[in-house]
Amino acid sequence: MDLIVLIGSGAVGKMTVGQELMKITDFRLFHNHMMIEPVIEIFGKFNGAVVSKLRETIMDEFLKTKYQGMIFTFMWAFDMKEDWDYIASVARKFEETGGTVYYVELVADRAVRLERNKTENRLRNKASKRDLAISEDRIIREETKYRIVSNEGEIPFANYMKIDNTNLEPDVVAKMIKDNFNLPDVSTTELENKVILEEVREDEVEQLHSLQVDSFMPLYEKYHDDLSPAIESVGRVREKVNDENRTFYFIVKDGARVGGVCTSYGRVNNDNGFTIDKNVVYISPIFIHPKYQNLHIGQIVIKKLFDMYNDAKIWKLWTILEEEGNCHFYEKCGFVKTGEVQKIKDDMSLVEYER
Repeated sequence: MDLIVLIGSGAVGKMTVGQELMKITDFRLFHNHMMIEPVIEIFGKFNGAVVSKLRETIMDEFLKTKYQGMIFTFMWAFDMKEDWDYIASVARKFEETGGTVYYVELVADRAVRLERNKTENRLRNKASKRDLAISEDRIIREETKYRIVSNEGEIPFANYMKIDNTNLEPDVVAKMIKDNFNLPDVSTTELENKVILEEVREDEVEQLHSLQVDSFMPLYEKYHDDLSPAIESVGRVREKVNDENRTFYFIVKDGARVGGVCTSYGRVNNDNGFTIDKNVVYISPIFIHPKYQNLHIGQIVIKKLFDMYNDAKIWKLWTILEEEGNCHFYEKCGFVKTGEVQKIKDDMSLVEYER
């Protein structure tokens, strides 16, 4: 996992640039005061040992996630060996995973920084800065007591850049950083964290049915086909939920139920009826409520199903051939048309997809 260390004096804009950088990359922001403020609130004063323990825990747990990396802000006193040692220890955590560490130093005129010290964003995120007289005096004390701007050539790292952001907007600085280090764009990792599949209980069938009706109604109003899940009865949905070969899941995003998906194994006919073939998994149906469509949730659901049923060798589903958007979606997920087509009406056919 990669790490971006944003270095600079007080109120130079480390957090704000980090916020903008998080919007355009697959990195999450861990700014210094995320740990400092709770510790001050609980202990009534700054406690460096506790802050360090909390930082350590957050970083160790974050290294287990699927993000490309972390943005960490730090006011580095270059004349203090302890700070060099600390940054080296943090960098080592990420490098040991095979990641790359990038160092970005921001510098700005004191007058500009004192103005930035008053901004709404800073004061909202950093309660300890809200007494402006004290926080301004602290900025001046820090830069006179410590050397918090590096000397020319002092930073020895290959992936290092210094930016004078006195007259630059945070989004401009973020783009400079992204472009200079060729950082990856935002991925689906964050959405993956927000979407879960929750198995439907028998007593939840009515809510599932309601979601299904709302989700499929636009297609039913377009085609008026007798096979539409929009006109399926509650009883039929209940039968599917109770079928031992089917598993119905609610699609949950940020704690809200936004759709559903059903999986079932293939069946092989034989003299005794049939046997279950767990090499083959069918998806039918899958639906997202109209309020939550076009948010890439379906793509995440398909990926999660692949992970959950990782022993399956073949995946199959049917969709409406005339719905080009649906066909494109499944093809983007790795499915291909098998050539099997069922004519339902003059203006509607179902096509089989396989992966």
